[in-house]
Amino acid sequence: MRTKAIAKYLGFVLLFNALFLYISAAISFFLHENSLTPLLYSAVVCTILGLFPQIFVEKIDEINFREGMAISVFGWILTCFAGAVPYFMWGGEFTLANAIFESVSGYTTTGATILQNVEGLTNGLLFWRSSTHFIGGIGIILFVLLILPDSKGVRTSIYRSEVSGLSLMNFSMRARRIIYIISIVYISLTVILITLLWALGMSFFDAVCHSFGTIATGGFSTKNLSIAHYNNVGIEVTLTIFMYLSSLHFGLLFLTFIGNKNNIFTSKVIQAYTLVIIAGILLITFNLMKSSNYSWSEGLRHASFQVVSLTSTTGSATLDTDVWPLFSKIILIYFTIVCAMVGSTGGGIKFDRIYLFFASLRRRIKLIQHPQGIYVTKMNGNIVTEELELQTMAFIILYIIIFFVVTLLLSAMDIDGMTAFTASITTIGNVGPGFGKISSLSNFSGLPDAAKYLLSVNMLLGRLEILNVITLLLILIKKNK
Repeated sequence: MRTKAIAKYLGFVLLFNALFLYISAAISFFLHENSLTPLLYSAVVCTILGLFPQIFVEKIDEINFREGMAISVFGWILTCFAGAVPYFMWGGEFTLANAIFESVSGYTTTGATILQNVEGLTNGLLFWRSSTHFIGGIGIILFVLLILPDSKGVRTSIYRSEVSGLSLMNFSMRARRIIYIISIVYISLTVILITLLWALGMSFFDAVCHSFGTIATGGFSTKNLSIAHYNNVGIEVTLTIFMYLSSLHFGLLFLTFIGNKNNIFTSKVIQAYTLVIIAGILLITFNLMKSSNYSWSEGLRHASFQVVSLTSTTGSATLDTDVWPLFSKIILIYFTIVCAMVGSTGGGIKFDRIYLFFASLRRRIKLIQHPQGIYVTKMNGNIVTEELELQTMAFIILYIIIFFVVTLLLSAMDIDGMTAFTASITTIGNVGPGFGKISSLSNFSGLPDAAKYLLSVNMLLGRLEILNVITLLLILIKKNK
């Protein structure tokens, strides 16, 4: 791997962050806020560091897959550190551990926060906080690829290292076209949602910030009580619909819009995903009616929002689910583990992988029954290769091992069992709220600094899909031997 080649493209990542820092600084400037200095300083530093490799490193015409992987992984890490600078400089609740945690949570679209008083932030910082969701939702790397020239596979090499193989099964397009499609859908959904939320009574500023968090499936809010602050059924229904749409494969959303036969209505995986969500909503609704004296309409309203919020990994809240019955909590934990679909902005194991697991299991059972038979695993009519099956199984096993290890480490820090278990699950799944001390209307401020650093790493592992990080580490170890 060439260090200069990696540095040049990491410079583009910093410059892209600088753009949103300047916008945030401009908001603080016009509103005469005390966050102008940290935001502007951070923007200038990002600009200088980003321009440096563009000036002193010659043009790079070719990037190999290993370098693409390094750009992807280090790009995310560098971005998270850069995003923490304005928080730390501003002060308040932002200690070093808190600033890093908030930044990582924003970029990875986890939406977990250490803030006890979100409304105490300036508008400039609130916009920057929501911007980290917008940048991280589609992926800072994909945003950068959108503006880069495709020289000898530069875009393809980096793209392959950033995107899951499962999400490409429905497409035979070049990387450049797929990136444009994802970007068009992402920006279109954001603009439409801003318009709707503004029309439903949110201020334009709040509509922008909540739209950034919803389409990115992040969940950062400008209010201490999240969506519960508005107590508006229209806003909740609109957000539920857009959280669901954002949890689907963006490529399939585009194909649906242009009338392609390969769309969200013909996808068997999406059909199964939707049925599971509906089943979860109904089970929780009946449980709330029976155990918590909710009416049918109240139970359906809150169950729908919370189930879709967690399975999409958005993590927005309309009430504190920590007071719900254990049965409902267990169902919500299931959705926190499985989460959204590949090709979306959501995190977690991804429903597609669970679907593929059972499809593979079915094939294995048939082979046991008929050893001489020839069977293949299919998803939406596409044959899944043996390699992709094994990769998926390896991912699921690694995912489960990591969240159990993190749970154990958190427990060793004297954090109670429910908090430790759900903190581990929600951070690696990039979901946000859990149960116990980190429930939907609580925050992570009460955890020790060591736990915040650990969970920050967990969020990055979840966003980078684990295998990329492990592969890069092995490459670096082998290189240094």
